[in-house]
Amino acid sequence: MAEPTPRRHEPRRRPAPLLFEPAEAAGDAEHFFDLESIDDPRALLTRATELTEAFRAAADRAVEFQAIAAAQLADPRRFDRLTAADIAERAEWTEDYAKKMVEFGRDLMRGVDTEGRTPVDPV
Repeated sequence: MAEPTPRRHEPRRRPAPLLFEPAEAAGDAEHFFDLESIDDPRALLTRATELTEAFRAAADRAVEFQAIAAAQLADPRRFDRLTAADIAERAEWTEDYAKKMVEFGRDLMRGVDTEGRTPVDPV
């Protein structure tokens, strides 16, 4: 599992929408967001780049939500709180990584990025 990579100086961009593929298209191994039907290499590069950015943004958001969940589960005010080892086991992380994710999640819930500069919208 990769370490969370906080955004440094770039603003959060809205990626191209990820549209769900119809069930019959999803079953076709050659079909991927209709990219195979684009003949123009310029258009293919543009759409593939949009999808790459959208998947990266989705992965970044998912990591933020993982961190928030980890911080909530580790909250000492919870009677059913989990240890970093418990969180690591559930998420298939190392214990050190779980500790970092708990801290990252706490930062997000406080509304600051990991550098303490600008507010971050955790939701």
